[in-house]
Amino acid sequence: MKVHRRIILQMGAGAVLASVIHGCNQKTSNQLVTKSPSSTEKTGIAPKIIIGHWPVSASLAFYLALEKGYFKQAGLDVDANKFPGAQQVVEGLIAGRVQGSAAIGSSNLALGEILQPGLFKIIASNPSNIQSVVDEIIVAKDSRIKTIDDLKGKKFGTGPGPQNQALAKGILEKIGIDNPQVIQLETKQHIPAIASGQIDAVFTLEPTGTIGQLKEVTRILERGVIAKYILGNSSVPWFGGSSTLSTQFIQENPEATKKYIQVYRRAIQNIRDNPNEARKYLAGYTPIEGELAKAVPIPAYKMYDEFTDSDLKYFQKFFDYMYEKQVFSKKVDITSLIYKDA
Repeated sequence: MKVHRRIILQMGAGAVLASVIHGCNQKTSNQLVTKSPSSTEKTGIAPKIIIGHWPVSASLAFYLALEKGYFKQAGLDVDANKFPGAQQVVEGLIAGRVQGSAAIGSSNLALGEILQPGLFKIIASNPSNIQSVVDEIIVAKDSRIKTIDDLKGKKFGTGPGPQNQALAKGILEKIGIDNPQVIQLETKQHIPAIASGQIDAVFTLEPTGTIGQLKEVTRILERGVIAKYILGNSSVPWFGGSSTLSTQFIQENPEATKKYIQVYRRAIQNIRDNPNEARKYLAGYTPIEGELAKAVPIPAYKMYDEFTDSDLKYFQKFFDYMYEKQVFSKKVDITSLIYKDA
């Protein structure tokens, strides 16, 4: 299947979920796996479940489940395959090279849904706001910028791609800046760009803010900015990332699907009960290790059956915003993407 160029360019905004630090050692391959026929329950053979991920803290539940052997205990044959970004994971879903994803950008997934309706179902999502931090604006440690209103007339950066651009511009518009201009930079350049004076502030995602603080180069100006300025309330959830299974896999393997979801729920509960103990499972899969692992915010989770009407309202508001800003070529109904028990 050929992926439409406009959609791929939009999907390339990958950092909508979380930042990736390049050049780190990982436990899994960067390469796309070769597509192979998926064994189904009809054959009596446990299906191979290949899950696409990219190295971000929001995928902690998946990493923990792998390392603690929860999938094996459930009789599941699960492999993790690392991709350079959310775009490539979605492409893997479309091509049938992976059977699901750990946490990747919800808007990237929506673009995949636009391209191929019925592609996947969301089994869990990562809410972010002032309490559960993923997104933030950072400035130089000694910057004279004290509040977000001080950004008027300043050089403001964001991650690459139209999704990050739409969010960053939306924040500036909310503080009264007409026709805001933003500078797009790879996430790994956010801290150096502030340190060099190339930009005065940047909309970024964890762990960038924590890294900058530990290095005593930057400080966090404001957290939970998407919830506050795009969704209208700093305490409401921004579901920037989601974990999925492909619809094809769900249909062909109903029992394995149930077991996989049970394992995911178990891992999430483990994180909720023992967040500090869970941190160590970021090591090896992400560049988050050592002192950084002790300091970075632990991701929050909502399972598919934990969404409230209010949650879905704000999830939809985020998708509607992306449509209004022409990042999405058509409206996407979030309720149609949520997994439902058979």
